[in-house]
Amino acid sequence: MRFLRRNSAEQTAPTESEPDAAQSAEHVTNNNRTPKKGRPTPKRREVEGKRRGPVPPPPKTQREAAKRARGTKEERRKAAQERRERMMQGDDRYLMPRDKGPVRAYVRDIVDTRRHLMGLFMPIVLVVFAATLTQNLVIQQYATLVCMAILIMMVIEGTLLGMHVNKRVRKKFPKAQDRSMSLGWYAFTRAMQIRKLRVPRPRYSPKDAASID
Repeated sequence: MRFLRRNSAEQTAPTESEPDAAQSAEHVTNNNRTPKKGRPTPKRREVEGKRRGPVPPPPKTQREAAKRARGTKEERRKAAQERRERMMQGDDRYLMPRDKGPVRAYVRDIVDTRRHLMGLFMPIVLVVFAATLTQNLVIQQYATLVCMAILIMMVIEGTLLGMHVNKRVRKKFPKAQDRSMSLGWYAFTRAMQIRKLRVPRPRYSPKDAASID
């Protein structure tokens, strides 16, 4: 009888402990699971919107929309004016590639400190063009002769100017890599422009010729 009681007790013990083991295993499994957030995952657009800040409300009237557009145009206009002014002052960050560098700035200074007949080319061309529109053949012939004479003088003066510029550039910048033809043409085109329309703005006048050496 004792053996039977002992065996029954041993059989019932594992049976009673099985629910406890199952509960502990379930508890461990639940601990390993990620708890639910309780809310849906936010979309990427919503997260980026929160980072950038609130979006301004749309304009309610046409006047308000026009005011916003006007403000944007004014900002662009101010930025363009600032870039233009920096370029006219000779700031390398705002100049065109052909105008950048100390060598080109020196060439501009040489041209600006000299008086050139080539600077009168555009006004004279306008006068000659107006003369050719007349019905008088004599005036047209004289206008053609004047135009040819101006062209010949421009070629001679431009050649001499290019030689003078290259000589001074090679002396001041012996390591400059600019070609002689390129420097001569740059000086020629600068001298052809009217002084007030030159870009960048001249830093020196003919009175300051001795100050740039």
